[in-house]
Amino acid sequence: MPRTSPHGTWTSPISAADVAAAGGGAQWLDVVDGDVWWAEARPEEGGRLAVVRADGTELLPAPWNARNRVHEYGGRPWLAMGRALYFTHWDDQRVYVRDLDTGAVTPVTPEPPRPQGIRYGDLRPGPDGEVWAVRETSTGPRRTDIERDLVAFAQGETRSLAASHHFLTAPQLSPDGRHAAWLGWNHPAMPWDEAELCVAEVRPGGAFGPHRVLTGGAGVSVCQLEWESPETLLALADPGGWWNLHRVGLDGGLTTLAPVEQELGGALWKLGSRWFTPLGGGRHAVLSSGRLAVLDEHAGTVTTVVPELTEWAPALAVTDGQVAGIAAAPDREGGIVRVDLATGTVTPIVSSAEELPVDYLPVPEERIFEGPDSERIPAYVYPPTNPGFVAPEGELAPYVVHVHGGPTGRNYPTMDLDFAYFTSRGIGVVAVNYGGSTGYGRAYRERLREQWGVVDVRDCVVVARALVAEGIADPARLAIRGGSAGGFTSAAAMTMADTFAAGTVKYPILDLLRWTGEGGETHDFESRYLDSLVGPLPGARERYIERSPLTHAGELTGPVLFLQGLEDQICPPDQADRFVKSLQGKGIPHAYLTFAGEQHGFRKAETMATALEAELSFYGQVFGFDPPGVPRLELQR
Repeated sequence: MPRTSPHGTWTSPISAADVAAAGGGAQWLDVVDGDVWWAEARPEEGGRLAVVRADGTELLPAPWNARNRVHEYGGRPWLAMGRALYFTHWDDQRVYVRDLDTGAVTPVTPEPPRPQGIRYGDLRPGPDGEVWAVRETSTGPRRTDIERDLVAFAQGETRSLAASHHFLTAPQLSPDGRHAAWLGWNHPAMPWDEAELCVAEVRPGGAFGPHRVLTGGAGVSVCQLEWESPETLLALADPGGWWNLHRVGLDGGLTTLAPVEQELGGALWKLGSRWFTPLGGGRHAVLSSGRLAVLDEHAGTVTTVVPELTEWAPALAVTDGQVAGIAAAPDREGGIVRVDLATGTVTPIVSSAEELPVDYLPVPEERIFEGPDSERIPAYVYPPTNPGFVAPEGELAPYVVHVHGGPTGRNYPTMDLDFAYFTSRGIGVVAVNYGGSTGYGRAYRERLREQWGVVDVRDCVVVARALVAEGIADPARLAIRGGSAGGFTSAAAMTMADTFAAGTVKYPILDLLRWTGEGGETHDFESRYLDSLVGPLPGARERYIERSPLTHAGELTGPVLFLQGLEDQICPPDQADRFVKSLQGKGIPHAYLTFAGEQHGFRKAETMATALEAELSFYGQVFGFDPPGVPRLELQR
């Protein structure tokens, strides 16, 4: 018989430590000689990225850490060639090679003149045992003082191959070795705005000739390329408003293999992402808005496979005729699986977390809400779920609106232990794919063009109020939470709307004008992002000021919790520091927790657990319940 207890006071077997342990998992999966390899994030080791194999062999043991800082979000950090494992090491950002027979580790690139001043990522095979990569070089004191080129490593030497654009990725050699292809784009565009597919001859000695642009640019984004033959490439591009798979000839001819109003690609936040892989015979494994599908170019169809797996990481690979990848479902977090496309059989290789009681895990309900102009706003509702408790009759649940980052990102209908930590204690969560989210075509992404801080806030408010109108959520106990761009939207909603009584703001953007541009506080990759999200400077200067949460800090509608990594190069602590300083002595309850050794997003187990417990205590104090077993967070005024 369930006990009757107020929302927020339910006891749960899902601890903050459990959530932190599941906060790592697999990344950068590939197949090497028929075996599945991947990079594995380990929160209990400070977030170190190991490289492991499906049989459990650790191919890159401590203290090596296969992370890199290219674009600050990182790029493909490892490459196996023969019995050698090339990898980027976090501490100094150099490339190293590990002999898999002897275990010996040798540096490949020279020590940079300043710590982490030269970074490498997106490692790819080149000709004759070379490794190709993207090199990012710091040229001055500002975070935007960056140059990039494509480079080759061989015989202890590093040489530049191309610098066609300010941003470059995906250098790949044609099957006959005569050409190289890559992607490039320039400020102020982001790669999902436009990117060009370039090709150049590889001359004797390995130098590249002048490049030609085969497709992309001028409002067309290309997010992945693969050579198909010496004369043709396959590319995910969106000339029709959706990332579809195309065949591209060296003459620039472009053929859509299966025209569909589906997103088969995604936002290129991390260099080396892979949304498709050829299967042979005119068939290709693709990701359709995160779900695995098979594109048959002869039939012109895209058919979803195992739809119960609702999110696949963009890291598809083929082994023994099966597709291997990192997949999650509504009833479980991400793990590594193989899928037999002929039968649809799914074989788990490894799970990313220990099994938890399924009765305590909420099943996301996919919903479409309607905005004020009849626009569709997709969201996933995670209701309070605990078999041991019910709320007192008539008590509505507190609800937290979760805002994804990016803002060019999205939520998926998958199990999320971060959410389950709250729902198993009686607090509902709703994850909103507001205007600007990926997965719904370019037109939906561009709902946010020059409207950041308006459309995203409005969509989150619409969803929260709809849950109240349906009698699901308590109108007096609504909160909003998010990190990075989601932190901006959360703070903006707390200062420019009257819907939310509490907000959790993680590693946020709060002062738009000082964050952006060449002299701004953020890194190079996103330093011109706001040209499209808010408007070009200097013309839109007043808009930057008006939309900044810092401008309206004195107008908060309720208490706010700030969580910040002190080594964050994307949303530096200066942003949160100024906001919190402006609150001192104003009587507005708030808390500000900072974490040494953390960058953008939290990777250490102790950080993740502390932040989650602080957030629960915060909601309890604001909403009037006492969550058991959680240290009390001290609020300032």
